[in-house]
Amino acid sequence: MKWEAKRLILKAMITEDKEVRKIIDGHIHIEKGEYNLSWINEFVNSAMLKGLTEIWLLEHCYRFKEFIPMYGSVCDYSDYINSWFHRKAGIYSLDKYLNLVENVRNADFPITIKFGLEICYFKDCKDFVYKNTKDKGLDFLVGSVHFVDSFAFDHKAEFWKDIDVNQIYHRYFETSIDLAKSGIYNGIAHPDCIKLFGHTPTFSLLKYYDNLAIELAKQDMYAEQSSGIARRCDAELGMNKDMLIAMKKHNVNIVTVSDAHCPEDVGLYIKDLNDILSECKL
Repeated sequence: MKWEAKRLILKAMITEDKEVRKIIDGHIHIEKGEYNLSWINEFVNSAMLKGLTEIWLLEHCYRFKEFIPMYGSVCDYSDYINSWFHRKAGIYSLDKYLNLVENVRNADFPITIKFGLEICYFKDCKDFVYKNTKDKGLDFLVGSVHFVDSFAFDHKAEFWKDIDVNQIYHRYFETSIDLAKSGIYNGIAHPDCIKLFGHTPTFSLLKYYDNLAIELAKQDMYAEQSSGIARRCDAELGMNKDMLIAMKKHNVNIVTVSDAHCPEDVGLYIKDLNDILSECKL
């Protein structure tokens, strides 16, 4: 489809009063295709069919050679992660990605496109991350917690066997709060993804939700309202209601995201996520 034709489609989506409500999918991975305009166009087409007006494209930082040193401890912790990491990591240099960003910005797409990185948070790597992302011209950095003290909690359900659930929950939220305090990131990805395999602690999480929201607000960071977890397993859509209430109470900006890894999943449940936000009352 020609880009001019896509503009006409977008125009047809405009309301009678000529105002377009901003509908965002703020977390879309492009890792499964080539770094060219044709591949980006696939995501744009899908976004427009879903009525989106803005998409935020990104990559996991480990895709780039520059970030490989961050992952030594998690590779040492698990043979599975060591094998997984070396299949996935270091595919490109960061410059290749930045060249794509520049090419897209110089092209004429009919919706807003932003580019960023999803960066796994490791406390000891804060200076490293800052050095490797400073002045790179990216629109956003979103921090994520995928490892709790090197434990890859969100890879396979069987990894939780003999794990102290309460301890992992404590450390997950302590790490998330430290991520927010670091001052490096614009947002936090899927802030309660620890729930992925259905484990729940025996203690209340309300204080953690509140403290995380406070730190996000202090740093002017956003929190993702994501459909990605629900896509992977039988879990509630978006944030836990109590977490969402805490975010709203402290005026944390909330961005709807699909965590898509292919064009077909762009915009997944974004309308439902926005409905949940509208219906959530303090």
